[in-house]
Amino acid sequence: MKKLKVYIPGIKFPSISVTGNYCYLNCAHCGRHYLEGMLKVTRKSLLERCVEMEREGYIGCLLSGGMDSRLKVPLDKFKDEIKAIKERTKLKINAHVGFVDESDLEWLKYVDVVSLDFVGDDDVIRRVYKINKSVKDYLGVLELLTENGIRVAPHITIGLDFGRIHWEFKAIDVLVNYPIDVLVLDVLIPTPGTEMENVPKVPVDKAIEVVKYAREKFSGELSIGCMRPFGEWRVEFDKKAILAGVDRITNPPRKVIEWAKRIRDVEIIYECCVM
Repeated sequence: MKKLKVYIPGIKFPSISVTGNYCYLNCAHCGRHYLEGMLKVTRKSLLERCVEMEREGYIGCLLSGGMDSRLKVPLDKFKDEIKAIKERTKLKINAHVGFVDESDLEWLKYVDVVSLDFVGDDDVIRRVYKINKSVKDYLGVLELLTENGIRVAPHITIGLDFGRIHWEFKAIDVLVNYPIDVLVLDVLIPTPGTEMENVPKVPVDKAIEVVKYAREKFSGELSIGCMRPFGEWRVEFDKKAILAGVDRITNPPRKVIEWAKRIRDVEIIYECCVM
């Protein structure tokens, strides 16, 4: 098997929210919960914080946050700061963007990669995100980015439809037709305080069916992202994903890393898994 790249972003590649804990949406799987653990910045402090991070030995950051009423993470309001970060530091930038359009291309050229949540079913989009968007809208963003030479890493969350698996296979079939070099698979975490808190965890073997299908269809690098359940579920899933031939995996338990070293050449990388 090929080398396994193990990504551990938390140490040198923090997640930054440009909206604090605010999000216009209240999605069924997130409920703004995941914004709470991010570093918070303002327009005034972003550049200063990034210069400081480079001095402290950081490699880069994920620029993210909640959606605004335009259904964008409002990074366009930080475009001058993003340009200055790239001019004044060597930090890499992974941007989580939402529904960007042509007006965003002027600043998107300064980021290293765009992380794009992708949902391949109109009903799931409505039920989970509660927005008036369709698969066609997601594909429009993907086409805009790829046609303008912006590197994009689509993310599929297995079990996003309240734990049910069905649309994920269709999404993989669609995405393999685009010029992407990394495809990220996350798995639903039933998160306390959200509409999905009582949804049972996706059975490991059901989630692995999606991983195996993606491995069979996608010729680029297949990555297991940072969002998936913890504990023994993660140990079992991670081992089976590694055996299924994923190229990258984020934050596996230490005992999984030691186990993986016995069957594959392992490289540890302190960045987001899409870099």
